[in-house]
Parts: sequence; C-alpha cells; structure tokens
Amino acid sequence: MPASTPIPGRLNPEAPENGYESPGLLEEAPVFFSDLDMVNSGEERRRTGYNGRDDVADTERSNSRTGTSPQTSNRADEEKAAKDIEAGTGGVGKVGFRDRIACYTWTWFTMNMATGGIANVINGIPYKSEWLRIIGVILFLSNIVLFLINCVFISIKFKIRPGSFTASFTSSSESLFIPASVVSLGTILINMCQYGIPYTGPWFQTVMQVCFWAYVSLSVIASSGIYLIIWSTQSFPIHMMTPIWIFPAYPLLLVAPFAANLIAALPDAAAAIRINSIAIAFGAVCLQGTGFLVSLMIYSAFIYRLMTQKLPRETTRPGMFVSVGPSGFTVAGLVLLGNTGIWKISPNEHFGNENAEFILRLISLLVGIWLWGLCLWFFLVSVGAHWQIIKPDDKHQIHFDMTWFSFVFPNTALVTATFTVANSLDSRALRIFGTVLAVLLIMMWIYVFGMMIRALALRRILWPEQVDGAERIRRRWARQIEEAKKQHSGESQ
Repeated sequence: MPASTPIPGRLNPEAPENGYESPGLLEEAPVFFSDLDMVNSGEERRRTGYNGRDDVADTERSNSRTGTSPQTSNRADEEKAAKDIEAGTGGVGKVGFRDRIACYTWTWFTMNMATGGIANVINGIPYKSEWLRIIGVILFLSNIVLFLINCVFISIKFKIRPGSFTASFTSSSESLFIPASVVSLGTILINMCQYGIPYTGPWFQTVMQVCFWAYVSLSVIASSGIYLIIWSTQSFPIHMMTPIWIFPAYPLLLVAPFAANLIAALPDAAAAIRINSIAIAFGAVCLQGTGFLVSLMIYSAFIYRLMTQKLPRETTRPGMFVSVGPSGFTVAGLVLLGNTGIWKISPNEHFGNENAEFILRLISLLVGIWLWGLCLWFFLVSVGAHWQIIKPDDKHQIHFDMTWFSFVFPNTALVTATFTVANSLDSRALRIFGTVLAVLLIMMWIYVFGMMIRALALRRILWPEQVDGAERIRRRWARQIEEAKKQHSGESQ
C-alpha cells in the first residue's frame, strides 16, 4: 500500500478566526474570580472555544460503542447529521424558552446602542418637522422598553445559570461587550435630554444633572474596571486584534455628547447656572479626552495588525466600524459644547475676558474639523473592507450575529458629528451630506433589526451551542474540512 501523502496546508483543520476570543489555556488560573471552575463549566455555559472538531470526535466515540464504522453508517443518518450541523442544532433535543434565555449575552445591548443612536441622529437632522420628532420619540420610548427587556432576560439567565454573571467578566467572547449595557444607558439619557428637557420644567433639569454625574461615575468604573479584569485574566495576541478592543472605552466617549445635549437643551443661561453647567462642561471635556486618548492608543495596535496580518476575518469584520466612534463622538460633543453651550455657561464671567466665548468656539471648531476627518477616514476604510463581502457569490459570506449592530451605532457618531460641524460652519453642503448619511443609516438599522428577527426565527441566535450565529459557521467549516480530508485520503490510496 503506498505511503500516504501529506495533506496540503489548505486542508489543515483550522477553524475561522474569532477575533473576540482569547487563546488563553483553560488551565491558566485568572487573577480575578479565581474560584470559578473554568474547566468543568462547559455544560453550564456555551462553548465559546469550539474548534470545529467536536462533532467528529462525538461520531467516532458513538461508532466505537456500537461497533459501526463510518463506511457502513446509514446514508440517511449522515445526511441528517449534516443538516443538523448546518443548522447549528448540533443534534440537541427539544429546546424551550428557558433554554433560549440561558443563551443571552451582553452583546444584545448593542441593539439598544443602535436604536438610541438612531433616535439621536433623527433629533440632529437640521431640517426639522413634527413627524420627525414623533418618530424620534417613538424610537426613544421603544429603546427604553428594549433596554428593560434586555435587563430582565439577562438577569433571568444569571439566575438560572449560577456563576454565569462572574464568568461573563472572564469570558473572552463576552467581557468586551459588558460596557454595551452602560453605553445603552448613556444613549437613553442623551435622548431624555433631547426629547424631555424642552417639554418639561426645572425639576427635570435637576434630574438630568444628577443622572449626568451618576453616569460619569458609572462610566469611569465600567471602563477602567473592565480593562483591568481583561488585562488580568486574558491574552489577546495582535493577529486577533479588532477595534472591538476599544469597546470598554466607549462609556467615556458618551460623556461629552451627554453634557453638550444637556446644556444645549436648557432654555437659558439661568437654567445653566442652576445646574452648575460649568462643572458639567469641563468635567465632560476631561473624561472625553481620557476616552479618546485610550482609544487612540488602541488605534495604533489596530493599524499595526492591518499592516502585518491584513484585514480581519469576514465574521469579525463588522467590528471595524467601532473605530469610527471615538473621533465621531468627540467631535459631536466638543463642537456642540462650543457652538451652543458656551454662551449659556457664561465664560466671560468665569474667565474675565470678553473674547473667551469666541476663543473657545474657535478652538472647539478647529479640533472638531481635525477629528472629523479622522472619523470619515476610518468610515471609508471600514466600508471598503466590506466591499468584497457584499458580492453576490458563495465565496464571501457572513452570517448575522449581534455584532452587526456595529454597522449602525458607531456610524451615528459620524452623522451627528457632521451635523454639528455643518451647523457651526453654517454649511448647506455638509447639512445635505449629513442628511443623506442619516437616511442611509436609518435604512441600515431597519435592515439589521430585520435580520435579527429573522435569525431568531431561524434559531441562529439564542440557541444552545450557538454564539450569536458564529457556532454554525464554524461547524460548517469543520464539516467541509473533514469532507476534503476524506476525499484527499481516498485519492492518495
């Protein structure tokens, strides 16, 4: 019998890269939550480290117990197993509502981020009308309902699966998305300023003042805490880097937009003095700078990864749009503060200089235009990276998971930044450009939301052994590898 020839490299059993996972060994003991049984918890939580070969091992063990070889297996059973793998069910039994809720993850809060961001975009459209305001209010109220639903469902998941809450902080697929819950709350608070303050009294202004400082405290704790836990328990090599690494800094990036919208919605300077808007404005600038500089340092790692490893895998490429957000939210916050908030916080009285208002507005505008160009550049790069994926063929495909909302939320920062720069420059061209982007973004939100509902109906998300659709992709990849290896083995013999 001739000696078997080596398998070509293209047939090596390597599953597609998952840019949100850490390759750290299970035997490594984490610094935080070290009492968790990370090895034996596979039955209690989803298998985020699935490598595409578990189905083959399960089949071999089953055949060894029954004395049946793969060559004599029933053809119908093989076809049924292939369909199960393709569908992502993995041969599981009857799945009920409780089982689906047990699959809930922090990534579901990205839906709230996107919905609140769209309400923010609609409020910023310079061509005002009553029907636009009504649509924005509907989205704002719907987002509150969706946020509460997410909070209830993920709390139920933590209740029925003891230990899953603390495990999510050390999970390579979930920990980066925990700040999504804080960002979702931030978008709701911004919408409350936009759609609530102009139609309420001083009591609501005081409520939003308290909410601002509460959010500041929460964002600082969430951002620094998540990064500290990640750096202490996980290892992310540079070849797996995606802009999702920036995500824990996102709560800080909403502080300036929150402060700017809060001050801009106030009726007069007296109201601004009553809620101490000077402290709000300067505190927001401080924390916004912190969030942006942290993101900027991670930007450098992303550029290095692109230069040395090319673009990320197709399944993780939607996360590239996260790089649009830091500069976009910074522009939206600083320029809005300089354009509409400076005169309300009375800078002339504070600095004792009659030109202080003009100087601050000019500085905010120049910095905003500078960073707006960076925001637009990352947007164009991210769009170009997805160009080959949208071609109508079978070679390039990505399937829905909750990270698709990255197509929406970070880009709301670009749109709102464009509106603020346009208003500051009084540019009709930029207003039209921003409105076109807003319409396209609203259409994208409708499409992604519809795909989410479709994925729910097709059991591609919130289903055992699924990680927001990625598990099904890895299973199909593994099946194709096994078929190619068998075919190559038969040819060599």
